[in-house]
Amino acid sequence: MIFGKYINQFYKKYFFHYLFGILFLILVNVIQLYIPEITGSITREYDNGTLTQTYLYFSVLWIVLIAFGLFIGRFAWRKLLFNGAINIQGDLRKMMFNKTQQLDQKFYQDNKVGGIMSYYTNDLDVLNQCFGFGTVMLVDALVLSVLTLVKMFRLNVILTLICLIPMAVLAVSAYFIDNKIEAIFEKRQKSYEKMTDYVQEMFVGIRVIKAFARTKDESKFFKTVNKDTKDYDISLVKVNTFLNTAISILIELMIALGLLVGGLIIYNAFIGKIDSNFSRGDLYEFNGYFNTIIWPMMALGQIIALRSRAKTSLKRITKFLDENVDLIDNKTYQFKDKIEGDIEFKHLSYRYEKQNVLALDDVSFKINKGEIVGIVGRIGSGKTSLVSTLIRLDNYPKGTIFIDGIDIMDLSINQLRDNVAFVFQDNYLFSQTIKDNIAFSNPSLSQEEVEKAARFASIDDDIKDFIDGYRTLLGERGVTISGGQKQRLAIARAIIKDSPIMVLDDSLSAVDLKTEKTILKNIVEERKNKTTLIVASRVSTVMDLDKIIVLNEGKVEAIGNHKTLMKESKTYFHMVKLQTLEDEIKE
Repeated sequence: MIFGKYINQFYKKYFFHYLFGILFLILVNVIQLYIPEITGSITREYDNGTLTQTYLYFSVLWIVLIAFGLFIGRFAWRKLLFNGAINIQGDLRKMMFNKTQQLDQKFYQDNKVGGIMSYYTNDLDVLNQCFGFGTVMLVDALVLSVLTLVKMFRLNVILTLICLIPMAVLAVSAYFIDNKIEAIFEKRQKSYEKMTDYVQEMFVGIRVIKAFARTKDESKFFKTVNKDTKDYDISLVKVNTFLNTAISILIELMIALGLLVGGLIIYNAFIGKIDSNFSRGDLYEFNGYFNTIIWPMMALGQIIALRSRAKTSLKRITKFLDENVDLIDNKTYQFKDKIEGDIEFKHLSYRYEKQNVLALDDVSFKINKGEIVGIVGRIGSGKTSLVSTLIRLDNYPKGTIFIDGIDIMDLSINQLRDNVAFVFQDNYLFSQTIKDNIAFSNPSLSQEEVEKAARFASIDDDIKDFIDGYRTLLGERGVTISGGQKQRLAIARAIIKDSPIMVLDDSLSAVDLKTEKTILKNIVEERKNKTTLIVASRVSTVMDLDKIIVLNEGKVEAIGNHKTLMKESKTYFHMVKLQTLEDEIKE
């Protein structure tokens, strides 16, 4: 068993699981020690010539009853202790999952998905073994060994002390072995994390690898990455093998010493050199106790290895759970109803961590409720950074961003995000059905509502062409459909949310102009009195909107309609001319 600030609470929560489990385990340890006593007494009765058939029958009956009791007791402690371990693992996993949802973008920029997943798999499995089988081995190593030694001392003190010499050697060595295993396992886990990162990234990018004929090269590189994990695993096996071999040698040594010294005692007592009542039956009983203590000795070796690994895994998980949650959620103000949709930026300047250049520089403008606003600019001008502020992915300076006149830093993050429908650039889709993806914000939405949203996004006809229609199961990240279909499904997922504010972050770039016009027409008709922001890479997407905001190097260069911006914004004018030239080339 191990202890730490995040797991101590579970021992209290599952106290009775462990209490009764340990009591049943101790009960099993106690009653199994009666078997050597019974077999020893049979031998003594036989040597004395007093063994009767009735005595033998009753002795065998007692052994059968003990065996039945062992069956019941072992079933009970396994159910209680192993269930407790699984419950602790489940609670800890839930705690970790909640933590992953609280952490902000900075954490995920510095930590890869594969590494995080190794906490949920490898490290939690090690802790599960420690909470379950580790507890069993610890109780057996302590209780069973003590009970057995008491009975051995009662039979013969000298013989027991001699047999304890190898155990003392093992106990002293345990400290050094424990540190050795812990150091190796810590390196092994880091190597495993690196390997998991690589494999996860390769699985996601497998199409790119195949397209560039890089399969052989990546296989070679994986062999290099995997070698470190393999080498550390081999090192652990070597240490464990050395430990188990040493324990086996000590056990055999104890058996030899026990038989030698016990035989000498009986022989010398027989020829009259010493005065001892130690009989052949006592030696037989002593040997039975010794066979019983073999398991606690083996368990001690396994405890050393398991506890070292568990301490390393607990350190890694504790470090993960100790990660600071930088995202501030003051919850000072709660809207009684939905947000109206007025948006205002006042001198907002924002810089990403580890970047010297401002992503947004003194941005100020206002969007009124119900306006459909386009946002354009060159690549890297801050368009995504600007609209992302509306769902609070980071902490922003107070007094710079307002929704309905309320500083978003005073709003509940959950309530804010619940009132903003956001279509991201990467159009992430889940490995679920098309219907489940569209109805992601509310799984209880009806089929009619889902189809209406699909028609809004001009994806309904495409879906009906699939054999399973809306029940079509998408591959990971929507890999089974085209880029344009992904974008339209993401738009359908956002529109069905019916939020007062909707943001489309360059979400029409993969659709043709006809489909784009249909979607924009639907936005104008069906999102009246609701605010919509459309980030676009094509000027044609935004030229007919209520208002267009032009960004240049994080600053607002100009705001106005198409005609105004053609005169006042060099960036906008250049984008229009460039797009016109591209259209002429295509023709």
